Amino acid sequence: MGLNVVAALWGFAEATLFFIVPDVLLTWIALSSLRRALLACGWAVAGAVLGGGMMYGWGATRPESAEAVLARQPAVNQEMLTTVRRQVQTSGSKSLVAGPLAGRPYKIYAVYAGATRTNLLGFVLVSIPARLLRFVAVSCLAAALARAVQAFLSIRYRRILLCGCWVVFYAWYFGWLSH
Repeated sequence: MGLNVVAALWGFAEATLFFIVPDVLLTWIALSSLRRALLACGWAVAGAVLGGGMMYGWGATRPESAEAVLARQPAVNQEMLTTVRRQVQTSGSKSLVAGPLAGRPYKIYAVYAGATRTNLLGFVLVSIPARLLRFVAVSCLAAALARAVQAFLSIRYRRILLCGCWVVFYAWYFGWLSH
C-alpha cells in the first residue's frame, strides 16, 4: 500500500474516531521529500473530508450518540464539546478554520455542523482548505527543519528526533487537555 493511500486512510480515521493526527505521517514523509509530503497532504485531506462527511451525517441523524462517543475520545472533555458546539452555532462552517488549529478535533466540528444543519456543501468547501492549511504548514516546517539539520544528522536520526517530538507533543497535549 502506497503512502498516499495510507495518508488518505489516516485522514479518514482521524476525522472519525482515531486520535493521532495525519500530521505524524506527513512530517515523516517531509523529512525526505517535501514534494511527496505535499501530495500526501492532498490525499489526507480527501480522506479527512470523507470522514468529516460521515461524522456530519452522524451528527445530523443521531447527535446525542455522536456526542456521547466524542466525549469518550482521548483529550476530549465536556468543556471542549460545549465550546465547539457554540462556535458552530455562532459561526457555522467558518469555525472549522481556527478551531482545529487551536487543538480541537475536526471530528467534533463535523458532528456539530451536522447537528445544527449547517449547509453540507459549505461544510465540505470550508473543510478542504481548513484541513489543507495545517497539513501543508506542518509538512513545510518539518521539511525546512530537516534541511537545516541534514548536515549534522542522518535521515535515521532525523526520524528518531521527529518521533521524539511527536511523543513529547502528545504527552503535553493529552496532559494539557486532561486538566
